Amino acid sequence: MHNRVRHRSRKLAATAPWLLPAFLGVASTGHAQTSTETFGDLWSHARLFANASEDAAIKSVVLSGRVQYDYAYVDSGDEEYSDSDFRRFRFGFKVGFRHDLVFHAEAEYAPSEDPVYQKLTDTYIAWSPNDAVEVTVGKQGANFTMDGMTSSKELIAIDRSALTNNIWFTEEYVPGITVTGEVGKLRYDAGYFSSGSANRGFGDSDGGEFFLGTVGYDFDERFGADKAELAFNYVDNEPDPANDFTRPLEQIVSVSFDFEKERWGVRSDISAATGYLGQSDLSGFMVMPFYNLANSNQLVWRYTYVNSDDPNGVRFGRYERELESGRGDDYREIYFGVNHYWYGHKLKLQSGLQYVDMSDVANDGGAFTGWSWTTGFRISW
Repeated sequence: MHNRVRHRSRKLAATAPWLLPAFLGVASTGHAQTSTETFGDLWSHARLFANASEDAAIKSVVLSGRVQYDYAYVDSGDEEYSDSDFRRFRFGFKVGFRHDLVFHAEAEYAPSEDPVYQKLTDTYIAWSPNDAVEVTVGKQGANFTMDGMTSSKELIAIDRSALTNNIWFTEEYVPGITVTGEVGKLRYDAGYFSSGSANRGFGDSDGGEFFLGTVGYDFDERFGADKAELAFNYVDNEPDPANDFTRPLEQIVSVSFDFEKERWGVRSDISAATGYLGQSDLSGFMVMPFYNLANSNQLVWRYTYVNSDDPNGVRFGRYERELESGRGDDYREIYFGVNHYWYGHKLKLQSGLQYVDMSDVANDGGAFTGWSWTTGFRISW
C-alpha cells in the first residue's frame, strides 16, 4: 500500500507552528531574566476588582480561561496525519460575593471554526462557608478517574490517557449539584447530574441521571511524602438512549493513587465499567511516573492498557482516530513526554511521543499500530 499523507490546514491555525518557535525563543530568553514575581504581576491583571470590606456585596471579579494550542503528527506505517489547531480555548469570569458565594461563567470557543462559540463549560453558583463543605449548583466538572479528576490546565501528559477517554465522561461539564469538602486528610465529593441531551447551553434533562461519589485520603505523613492520596470513585448512571453527557456505561469503579515526594512521583489508575446499548464492559489500568529536573523541566512516562470484553468496545484517542475511525478491543500505549514550565501550569510547553497498538478481533477496521508526536503550548489564568 502506498503511503498516504493527510494534512488539514486552517487559515488561522496554519501559521501557528511557525510562530510558536519564535515566541518560545523570546520566552526562553525572558525566563533567565524574569522572576516568578514578574509573572505574578502579569497574571494579577486578570483580577479586575477586589474589595476586602466585610460589608461589600461584591468581593472580587476575576477573569478565567485557558488557551491550549497543539501540533500533532500520527504515522501508522501506511498513512500519516498532521494538524495544528487550538485544542482548547476557554474564556470567562468569576465573581465573589458576600456570604462565601461565587458565580463562575465560562465558555468554549474555536477560533478556527464557524461558529466560534462552541458551548458553556463551567457555569455555576457555589457556596463554600469552610473547607469541609462546598455546595455547587449548575454546569460543572464530573470528576472521576485519575485524569478525569485532573483539570486540563494541570495535566502532566499532553492529553488524558485512553483509560480516562474510554471510561470517563469526556463531555466533562454536566449540569448537576455537588457537595464536596476536605476534613483533615479526608476528601469527599458527592454529586447528582443529568445524563440527558447535550447542547451549547445547559443541555436538556430528557434522559437519565447519574450519581458520582468520591472518597480520597492522603497518606503523605505515613509515607513521608509531599502527597500520597488514594481515591475511590463510584458512578451509577441510569441507562437511557437520550444520554449525551455520558458514555453508555452504567456502573463505573475507579481506584487511583497520586504520589509525589521531592523531585519524583507516580500517578496510577485502575478502572472498570459495565456497558449498555451495545457498549461492551471495559477495564484497564494506567501508570504514569514522572521526574522533575532542574530549570523547571519535567520528564513523564506513561503506560496504558484498556480491554473490552466484546469486540469493538475500545475507542481511539483524539489524533489516532483521524487515521482509524473504527474501534478495537485491546489497547496498549507507551508515552514519553517532556514538559517545560515558565510559570507552573499557568504557562508551559508540553511535548510527547506515543506508541499505540490496538487489536481488533472482529477485523472490521479497528486494528492499529503506529506512533505519534504531539507538542502543545498551554496558558491559563
